[in-house]
Amino acid sequence: MSAITPFTIPVEADEAAWIRDRVAAYRFFEEPIDAGWRYGANRAYMKRLRDYWLGSFDWPAAVTRLNRHPHFKVEVEPGLALHVIHRLSPHPHARPLLIAHGWPGSIVEFDAIIDRLAEPEVEDGPAFHVIAPSLAGYAWSDKPKVPIGPRAIAALYDRLMGVLGYDRYLYQGGDWGCVIGGWIGLDSARVAALHLSGYGLRSADMQPTTPDEEKWLSKAKRVRAAETGYLQVQATKPQSLGFAMMDSPMGIAAWFAEKFAGWADTGGGRKGFVDPPFDFDTMLTNIMIYLTTRSFTTATWLYRGQFDEGGFTIPAGRRIEVPTAVAAFPHDLLAFPPRAMVERGYNVVRYTKMPRGGHFASLEEPELFLADLRAFAAGL
Repeated sequence: MSAITPFTIPVEADEAAWIRDRVAAYRFFEEPIDAGWRYGANRAYMKRLRDYWLGSFDWPAAVTRLNRHPHFKVEVEPGLALHVIHRLSPHPHARPLLIAHGWPGSIVEFDAIIDRLAEPEVEDGPAFHVIAPSLAGYAWSDKPKVPIGPRAIAALYDRLMGVLGYDRYLYQGGDWGCVIGGWIGLDSARVAALHLSGYGLRSADMQPTTPDEEKWLSKAKRVRAAETGYLQVQATKPQSLGFAMMDSPMGIAAWFAEKFAGWADTGGGRKGFVDPPFDFDTMLTNIMIYLTTRSFTTATWLYRGQFDEGGFTIPAGRRIEVPTAVAAFPHDLLAFPPRAMVERGYNVVRYTKMPRGGHFASLEEPELFLADLRAFAAGL
């Protein structure tokens, strides 16, 4: 493979047929009446999702839609190539923007905004050459031979930008993307600024000094206790989980759907009772990316890699000095702490408290997301 090779997403018809057969053969179990999402994936929702999967979902059409973007495989080190959308803007003032997804997401999170980032509705608005990679071990990116963590991926992403010919770039990330962005901010000489829609790396000193900080830390501890069992499994023994999931498309669908229900802004509905605020086509396209590429297990490797690297803490005595914008969506899994707490680890030049939205910011609230990213870029 040359360093940069054009790529077309394949349908993988044989894989899709096997997946369909497994979905059709799935046997539902009983659950408590009106359990909602309190104990995990909701049976009633999963039955509707399966019915749509078998009766209405068009995977080849979803692939065709994704292929309208320019895709490439880019070799960033010997034997490891990353899949990337590289959408060039026609505007002469456009700047390179690396936009990074996390788990259990994919490039689907950016599908509807890539063209808008490259070609803004306002003629003199900020425009970007959009670089949207799939994480190593995810989707059509190559699978590493052993688990690697977010700091290692940060180095791969920074190398990716060099291979593509960019000496300076802006970075946007949520979920794993915001953790990777923190490491890029610490380690890269190329990155010019960070826009983060999730709280990733944090300073070594997180002791609260105000009532608001006390309140945030108390809530963070409750969320960690109630919502991060998946993280403990995936960060310790991902292979064992993989044996079950790689044989069960419905298992993967349920594992993901519960996160899309619990981490999103459900529009005022009670947490634990409301279905994911995304249509079935979006949900299933994202799920099928993991299934057809057989990447569920290698995607979870990132958690073990993070565990092996040492955690989410910025090394003592260091701070992320590149200009950083915070887009604080209120219903994220772990919402941003007050600004002063974030500033212990970051050079925060913009901090926006969003009126609504959750973990999947660009999917849930594309207008708020785009407006904040554009305003930050315009002010640099």
